[in-house]
Amino acid sequence: MNPMGTLAPRRLYVVHLLGAAFLCLVASSRLACAQEPRKIVEQYVKAAGGSRALSKIQTLTIEGTFTTDDGKSGTYTLDTKLPNRYYLELLVGEQNLIEAYNGKSAWRRDSAGEFGTLVGSDGMQLEAAAQYYNSRLLNPKKEKMALAFVGNAQVRGKDALELEVTSGTGMKRRVFFDPQTHLIVKEAATVGGVEEETVYGDYRTVDGVKLPDEIELHRGGARYEITVTRAIINRTIGERVFDFPKKSQVELPDLKALFKEIDDNQKTIDKLKENYAGTQTEEETEYEGDGKVKKRETRESTFFYLDGDEITTLVKKDGKPLDEKELEKENERVRKRIDEHQKRQAKKEAKEEKAREEGKSEDKDEPGIEVFLRACQFVNPRRERFRGQDVLVFDFEPNPEFKPHKLAEKLAQKLAGVVWIDEKAHDVARLEAYFVGDMKIGGGLLANLQRGTSFVFEQAFINNEVWLPTYMEAHIGARVLLLKGFKINEVIRYSDYRKFNVETLSTIAKPKGAGGGSRNSS
Repeated sequence: MNPMGTLAPRRLYVVHLLGAAFLCLVASSRLACAQEPRKIVEQYVKAAGGSRALSKIQTLTIEGTFTTDDGKSGTYTLDTKLPNRYYLELLVGEQNLIEAYNGKSAWRRDSAGEFGTLVGSDGMQLEAAAQYYNSRLLNPKKEKMALAFVGNAQVRGKDALELEVTSGTGMKRRVFFDPQTHLIVKEAATVGGVEEETVYGDYRTVDGVKLPDEIELHRGGARYEITVTRAIINRTIGERVFDFPKKSQVELPDLKALFKEIDDNQKTIDKLKENYAGTQTEEETEYEGDGKVKKRETRESTFFYLDGDEITTLVKKDGKPLDEKELEKENERVRKRIDEHQKRQAKKEAKEEKAREEGKSEDKDEPGIEVFLRACQFVNPRRERFRGQDVLVFDFEPNPEFKPHKLAEKLAQKLAGVVWIDEKAHDVARLEAYFVGDMKIGGGLLANLQRGTSFVFEQAFINNEVWLPTYMEAHIGARVLLLKGFKINEVIRYSDYRKFNVETLSTIAKPKGAGGGSRNSS
């Protein structure tokens, strides 16, 4: 027997494996390079005209025409304007679909001709679209956008590289790049609650920037084959393009009087709140710099109100009920908080009483809503229905002529957003706001709330009596004491409101299922 004859096939097999492994390593190395999200975006920026040309874009207008599947012709308009303005219009006959974000609120005109402000995820999706299209992907990190490689994909039968772009508020968009030209060939996202896919083709150069000459838009169940007729960079676009239509606006009431009524009514509202208790669930997510989840915690608490303040008792953490020792410790914490609150409230009332006896004006410890009157300006008033109630809605933005001095004034002047007010109940039904610039506390030494930090506050009209919180959401980017910055998203949901008919508090409310309670429910 020839031993070499036996070993030769084995040698060939080993060589074959080594060769295959080498080829795999080379291919993997190339693929790993292609899979680096930052590299893909850098290649796109260069291919689209370069960072210098893209950074000069203040406004962009793309206009086109299309024919629908049923043979109707229409027009397409997309307007964007720095820092975060967005306007999309699809006009077919008398049907005029519009979606817009004006830097403060998102709104839509549907095919039935109805105008409305978008709330919740629908509004945040439109806000994220405005941020994405104005960013040009020039500096995702600065824009608080996280990038992640999804994988290889096919777009119109050709290879593409798919990235997932996540906004600071958690809204996701899939972006597909041609590995040869490095240009964007497709985008997919939910915008205003509607699934949208946009396919781009036949790029041409306009003022040194590559722009698509053909656009295929899939929106819901409709498809629009759009031929671009005009693309203009840096033409003048007025703010009114993005604002809520004038014909649908109303005259603002006397805001000074309205805000005073809300402020004056707060004590009545706080007293009504003391008749209610409920359950509160919190979900807090902390993110790494690349958008990956670093830590996620959930908490469930019972709560009631004292002088308008929430008094919460933790009963579950990460889905697990507190044990007897933990619950005892939590109850002790709540008792101390109640004692501190009552002492502080008694001191405040004594101070107010003394001021009244001396004929002095009441010295408020906390700034009232009137701060917004001085620090902000109000635009786009309209009347809408919200959660079954008639409300007044208007946008607000910093008043450039106001010179802030106190911290509360500085905070207010950094905010823009939209507010829903129930004029009859004298209360805020919903509030959306975000910081238009960094908010430095203590000159930035103590803390720095970063631009784009945002929050949402929503209430429901309970028992046809009082607006009570139902939802809070915060997206926080901050740096504390010059340490490494952090990014946290927090969502709080309120539920199981129960009304009580006893106004005195003797013991701390026990969690559901634990028996007993601090008040008698009606």
